[in-house]
Amino acid sequence: MTVSFGTFEQAPGSTHLEGIEAGWGQRFLSLPMPTRMTHTQRRYGLRRLLACAIAIVALVSSAIVLAADSNSGWRDSRQMVLVVIPDWNTDHGVLRTYQRTGDTWHPVASAQPVTIGNAGAAWGLGLHDAQTEGPQKQEGDGRSAAGVYRIGEAFGYASKTDTQLPYRALQVSDYCIDVSGSPYYNRIVDARRVGEQAVAGSSEPMRRDLHLNGDQLYKVGFVIEHNAQGREKAGSCIFAHVWKSPTDATAGCTAMPESVMRQLLAWLKPEDHPVFVLLPQNEYARLRSAWHLPALDHQR
Repeated sequence: MTVSFGTFEQAPGSTHLEGIEAGWGQRFLSLPMPTRMTHTQRRYGLRRLLACAIAIVALVSSAIVLAADSNSGWRDSRQMVLVVIPDWNTDHGVLRTYQRTGDTWHPVASAQPVTIGNAGAAWGLGLHDAQTEGPQKQEGDGRSAAGVYRIGEAFGYASKTDTQLPYRALQVSDYCIDVSGSPYYNRIVDARRVGEQAVAGSSEPMRRDLHLNGDQLYKVGFVIEHNAQGREKAGSCIFAHVWKSPTDATAGCTAMPESVMRQLLAWLKPEDHPVFVLLPQNEYARLRSAWHLPALDHQR
C-alpha cells in the first residue's frame, strides 16, 4: 500500500519527510542539467543586468527629482501675479507681474502697492505643499491666504469686461458662501438656483453696490483659488478686487486700484495657467529657489 502526497508517493514504512525528499530527488534528477555558458551568453547576461541596473537608477533619480521639485503643482504656469509683504502681520504689500519664457521669469509691468487682510496673512490651501511654520488660514481670521494659487474666474458688476478669463457678470442674487459646513462653502452661487435658505447667514453678497449702499469693492476682480476643496473652517471667498483706499485693509482679499486690476485682467490668459503668489519677505527668500520664483532684485 502506498499513500499519495501530490505527485509523490510514500513507500510503506517510510516517513512523510522521507517520501517528500525522495520525490523531490527524483524530480531534480529528471531536470535537464545546465550546460556551460558560452562567451556570447555571458556577455548577453551582463548586458541585461547592466540594463536593469540603469533602469533602477533612473527610476530612483526621477523619484528624488520629483520629491525635490516643490513647484510641480504650477510647473505649467507662464504667468505669475506676485505679492510680497513685509511680514505675517502687516496689511499691505507690493504686487509684481511676471511672464515665463523657458525657465526664466521676466517682469511685465512696474510694481504696484496693494492692501491685504487687516490681520496680515497666513498659510492657505493651494498648489504648494503644506507649510507648518507660521500662521494657518482660518475662517474669519482677517488674514489673506499665503502660498501659490490658481487664478480662477473674473467677475464684476458690468455685463462684460476686457479679459480672456472666464467672466461672471454678477447679479443681485449672487453670494459667496462663507458659512462653514454649508455644501456651498467657498463657492459663488446664485440664490435663485440654490434657494434663499442656502445663502442664509452668508456675509458675502457679490453685488455690494446693490446690497451695501453703492460699495465698489467688487466692481471688478478675480477669484484666488484658496481652499478649492472647501475644507471646513479653512477660509473662503478670497479674491483680488478694487480697493477702497490705499490705507483700507480687507477681510482677507488683496485689493488694488481699479486701473491696476483692469490691466491685470486684460493681460491674464487661461492658456498660460496663471498663478497668484503671496508671501512674506522672509518666506519668499527661503522658498524662492525651491519654488522657482523670480528674483525680486531684477524688478524694474
